[in-house]
Amino acid sequence: VRGPKPEDVIAYKDLDQKGAKDVSPLLNKLAVLKLNGGLGTTMGCVGPKSAIEVRDGQTFLDLTVQQIEYLNHVSGADVPLILMNSFNTDGDTSKIVQKYINHNVSICTFNQSRYPRFKTDSNLPLAQTSENKPGLWYPPGHGDLYESFANSGLLDQLIEEGKEWVFVSNVDNLGATVDPAILQHMADTGAEFVMEVTDKTKSDIKGGTLIDYDGQVRLLEIAQVPKAHVDDFKRVKKFKIFNTNNLWISLKAIKRLVASQKFDLDLIVNHKTTDDGTAVIQLETAVGAAIKHFDGAHGINVPRSRFLPVKSTSDLFLVTSDLYLLENGELRLNPKRTFKTVPVVKLGDHFKKVADYLSRFKTPPQILELDHLTVTGDVSFSSDVTLEGTVIIVANHGAHIDIPRGSILNDKVVSGDLRLLDH
Repeated sequence: VRGPKPEDVIAYKDLDQKGAKDVSPLLNKLAVLKLNGGLGTTMGCVGPKSAIEVRDGQTFLDLTVQQIEYLNHVSGADVPLILMNSFNTDGDTSKIVQKYINHNVSICTFNQSRYPRFKTDSNLPLAQTSENKPGLWYPPGHGDLYESFANSGLLDQLIEEGKEWVFVSNVDNLGATVDPAILQHMADTGAEFVMEVTDKTKSDIKGGTLIDYDGQVRLLEIAQVPKAHVDDFKRVKKFKIFNTNNLWISLKAIKRLVASQKFDLDLIVNHKTTDDGTAVIQLETAVGAAIKHFDGAHGINVPRSRFLPVKSTSDLFLVTSDLYLLENGELRLNPKRTFKTVPVVKLGDHFKKVADYLSRFKTPPQILELDHLTVTGDVSFSSDVTLEGTVIIVANHGAHIDIPRGSILNDKVVSGDLRLLDH
């Protein structure tokens, strides 16, 4: 196993930069597909993750619809939005999308499969019937996209409408917008599959990476790596890029490969424990693993700005701050930020759930000059707080810290107990 060959990953800066109007005919041949199968449970929310408010009272889905609506307005094209739901998110999503009925974007949904969990000790399914009881079934990862997309009838429908490509991304990646330069590249090269990768940092060491395996470009996920080699996999010097899961794929190629029934994807064995303590196995696949099946498949090393996921409240802290400007549903790094890198933010368990996080900030702090923030323990922030340089705030067990209104913390360590009373 070695890193990808130079020709397997090209630099984004080498692409001809285009505007939406420049590629209007190509946009009419594009569909956008968001992976919308996940719940917001890890952030303490109920329902689809796409329904979490992430900026100015707007949800992931609101921002996605704004982006595509603006794209259609500027280019005069008709780019549809497709949502791949799971059985966990379909009911709520079907209700939510009704509010976009008068927007200039057509929205379609389809469901991915549901698979039964297997008992670890017997390899027998937990479910005894096909009834969808909680905890017995699971969505088998986003690698299920190809089969489910075809089975839904939407794949054939899009091809009949003259669509040629689909841009796939995670619904919680706020950086995954339609890029005219990459779309033009797809058309110019005839590539059936392009994966956006970006430079790995220490915070991305678990991200899947492209490798050269027997002369073929492949996706390697950390779950597939034997324990003895995990440290090698995490080394930034050995594997310098990781998969953003922004994928550009030929619709006709998907149809051909699904019809050939040769769409074998590497299985990821996921060990879980149910609420009652039963050890179970889930067999999952990754959508990017299909890269090995497509003609002309390769990666494009894109700017970090195209990877802006919100997986935790630490991520939410960044995207709600003055670090980003919101324009037509798209977040852009504030030009007033001196450094074009994003601060490292680590919020402790008191901030883990969205409701707790929101209760601890009167208003989002100003962080244009922030490099690093660590907050642990029972800490609250009043309004108009500015954080600069490296800031570490530690409230020990049983202690509470209130950061006063208007505070400016520049390269500060705050610890102990500090309570403020309103009067």
